[in-house]
Amino acid sequence: MRLVSIGGGPAGLYFAILMKKADPAHDVTVVERNRPDDTFGFGVVFSDATLETFAEADAETHAEITRAFAHWDDIDVHYQGQVVTSTGHGFAGLSRQTLLDILHRRAAALGVTLRFSTEVDALEPWRDADLVLAADGVNSWVRGRLAAHFEPRIDWRPNRFVWLGTTFPFRAFTFIFKESEHGLWRVHAYRYDARHSTFILESTEATWRRAGLDRASEAETVAFTERLFARELDGHPVLANRSLWRAFPTVRNGRWHHDNVVLVGDAAHTAHFSIGSGTRLAMEDAIVLGRSLAAHREVPAALAAYEADRRPQVESLQRAAQTSLEWFEQAERYHGRLEPLQFAYSLLTRSLRVTHESLKVRDPKLVATVDAWVADRASRQSGVTLPVAPPPPPMFTPFRLRGLVLANRVVVSPMCQYSAEDGTPNDWHLVHLGSRALGGAGLVMTEMTDVSREGRISPGCTGMYKAEHVAAWRRIVDFVHAHGPARIGLQLAHAGRKGSTRRLWEGIDEPLPEGNWPLISASPVPYFPHSQVPREMDRRDMDRVLGDFERATRMAEEAGFDLLELHFAHGYLLASFISPLTNRREDAYGGPLENRLRFPLEVFEAVRAAWPADRPLAVRVSATDWCEGGLEPADAVEVARACAARGCDVVDVSAGQTVPEQRPVYGRLYQTPFSDRIRHEAGIPTMTVGNIGSHADVNSIVAAGRADLCVLARAHLFDPYWTRHAAWEQGVQIPWPDQYVSVTTFTPRSR
Repeated sequence: MRLVSIGGGPAGLYFAILMKKADPAHDVTVVERNRPDDTFGFGVVFSDATLETFAEADAETHAEITRAFAHWDDIDVHYQGQVVTSTGHGFAGLSRQTLLDILHRRAAALGVTLRFSTEVDALEPWRDADLVLAADGVNSWVRGRLAAHFEPRIDWRPNRFVWLGTTFPFRAFTFIFKESEHGLWRVHAYRYDARHSTFILESTEATWRRAGLDRASEAETVAFTERLFARELDGHPVLANRSLWRAFPTVRNGRWHHDNVVLVGDAAHTAHFSIGSGTRLAMEDAIVLGRSLAAHREVPAALAAYEADRRPQVESLQRAAQTSLEWFEQAERYHGRLEPLQFAYSLLTRSLRVTHESLKVRDPKLVATVDAWVADRASRQSGVTLPVAPPPPPMFTPFRLRGLVLANRVVVSPMCQYSAEDGTPNDWHLVHLGSRALGGAGLVMTEMTDVSREGRISPGCTGMYKAEHVAAWRRIVDFVHAHGPARIGLQLAHAGRKGSTRRLWEGIDEPLPEGNWPLISASPVPYFPHSQVPREMDRRDMDRVLGDFERATRMAEEAGFDLLELHFAHGYLLASFISPLTNRREDAYGGPLENRLRFPLEVFEAVRAAWPADRPLAVRVSATDWCEGGLEPADAVEVARACAARGCDVVDVSAGQTVPEQRPVYGRLYQTPFSDRIRHEAGIPTMTVGNIGSHADVNSIVAAGRADLCVLARAHLFDPYWTRHAAWEQGVQIPWPDQYVSVTTFTPRSR
């Protein structure tokens, strides 16, 4: 097989090595535009787990790398004059030139043809090869030449950074946050041999420009960095090597292969340097591609298998890298708001892949310190005395909202059951909500409960608009209060244009085949093209709906609910005013966000006035519509601020479901960053939702300050006793109802 790599970086060289090792008869050529000793940058970094992968792929290359690297276990976070250290991480740093030299020698020894100083300006000389590897980096010429087939998408990030070096040998993977008169600076630094370290300096574009670095030469950048970090560098010089200020490009491609050409490494994908992944991703691409070629005789089948296998892994890492880079882009959000310990913990868990539990395995001492810190603040905030030794995990600390104290940070999400008759909850709702209250959650939320018959989503939705509703709900509330510490909240809403539809299992959001009722909304925009067209609300409609919410609020008080939540999300009536996708009005209730918020805030103020002053009022918001032209996270911050100014106690942060053409970006804890932003920028407690699946997730979110409460839906459908099981796994005792006291002598077994 004839194989050609265009690009002689780690991806191309490692692929050549693996293929030549697999079959010496392969004709393998690497074409590189630069000289063998001409590279940019300073060091690369690998985790211990990555090095193990390299050992399995090619023991000889791995052995040379391990002889050359600098190894460390610690991460140091310098912030506000303190250094917080976390241990047990396991990293290795290596000079980029040394890595390339190792790969050059290994490739040459195996018989790979290496052609340096060779510019590629046409594909034709190489297209007769069995496989052409496009390993020519982030600015890939090959990708550009075949852009119509690869469909590249490049997201240029707003922050500026410069890749520098220093002779100061940092003892740990080091993050430095330092403020100057120009703004906040971030440093990512790590040692790559006994005497040298990589030193990446990053800032917002505004800070960079204020410092005049947009006009600085390389020498001026070096001088500026040496002055600013003189203490941290202890007099050591800063080194430059084509050290130009740049923006980071997140590269994604619609396809990774076309005919016999395949993208690998930075040509195919990039992941931000804050998780140290670029070289690792490139070399792992080479491993997977080599395995795919070995498993499939035909190159097209091998390339399809490579992309099918590798793409999900890369996209998962890219999601983590995106969350990480956004944390660094928005570090000003945390600066001055988080104490050094919590700031460091937030940094360590920033990608949302390192959890409280995994960090505890690496560094139990640090996690114990964090637990004690969270418990101390929770005790002061709630007025509840907590044990000091050992402190409870963060998820089992109390939280106060006005006169309501929740026993823990777990919330059962509102989940529509579509099982009511004319809005009246029944035995199903008693068992559904009652069992989850017994299951240990601190707060149980009702499903979306509508303020009028016409405001229902479906004929099976619960309501709070008839006198008998109060008694039916009171039965459930009394059960929850009588049998444990859980509290119960009511979510009030009006479905608006998303009403008069079928039950979930009959076709979500699909209009009823018969028996429809008239719909109202901010504008006459149907949900689906075949959905009923709602009537645009006039002032009389608004006054009627306002009265419905006031009446439902008084009924909720009579039923004994502990908390009330208004639904400003998911495209329902109040949300339809907020989103520009559904509000096309030209009067005082349309146009800019301030106007679009006017009617929802009228409802909020009326409800707050009718709801007891000692009981908390929450609002659920959609932080983004996941659709071009729709609501953005910055808008959601303004919505939260407006609600907070009017007496909102906590914002329940969700996303999407405004329009059917939405394009959500799913992943682990994918909505938590929205909660994080609103909590810190609007200065209000938040609840977060979205793919929270473990107690490690809840502990991480609470300890890092990304949310105050964690809202779980499907996890609670799967396991009503989810919170109790999480407590048992962590050695926490939750009192059982008297009827279940015998369970205290039971020891669960998995087999």
